[in-house]
Amino acid sequence: MNKQTLSIIKSFEDALNGQPWFGRAIYEILGEADESKVYTKPNGTEHSMIDLLWHMNTWAEFALGSLENRSAEEMRAIEANDWREIDPTTHTWKKGMEQLKATHNKIIEILKQKTDDNYLGDIVPLRKFNFRFMLNGLIQHNIYHLGQVAYVKKLLG
Repeated sequence: MNKQTLSIIKSFEDALNGQPWFGRAIYEILGEADESKVYTKPNGTEHSMIDLLWHMNTWAEFALGSLENRSAEEMRAIEANDWREIDPTTHTWKKGMEQLKATHNKIIEILKQKTDDNYLGDIVPLRKFNFRFMLNGLIQHNIYHLGQVAYVKKLLG
C-alpha cells in the first residue's frame, strides 16, 4: 500500500497548484511576478526573485535525480548549481518557471508509479536522511522560498 506516498503527492499538488492551507498556490504567486523586476536585489544585497526561483529549481532537480537514482557525479553537478550566478540571457523567469513545473511533474509521476511506501525509509544517496524526509522537505523548501519571493515582490512594488 502507498498511503504515505499518496499523501505526499497530494501535498505537492496542493502547494504547487491547489488550494493550500498557507494561502495561494506556488505557481499562482510565482506567475504574478513582474519579469522586469525579478533580477532586482532589494538593498542591492539580498536574493532577487530570480535567484530564489533557480535555487528552488536546484533542489527540485536534486530530489528528482535522487528518485531517478542518478550517478553521484550527476548529483554533485546539480548541487554545484545551488545559488548559481544568474545570467539573464540564460536564466529567464519563463525558463525557470517551465523547469520548476516540469521537474515537479516528473517527481509526481515517479511517485504515482510507487505501489508501496517501502522506499520512503531508504536513505537518499549522498545524504544521511531518507526519501520521506527529502520529499516533505522539498515541499517545505518551496513554501519557504515562495514566502521570500512574495516578500521581495511586495518590496519592489
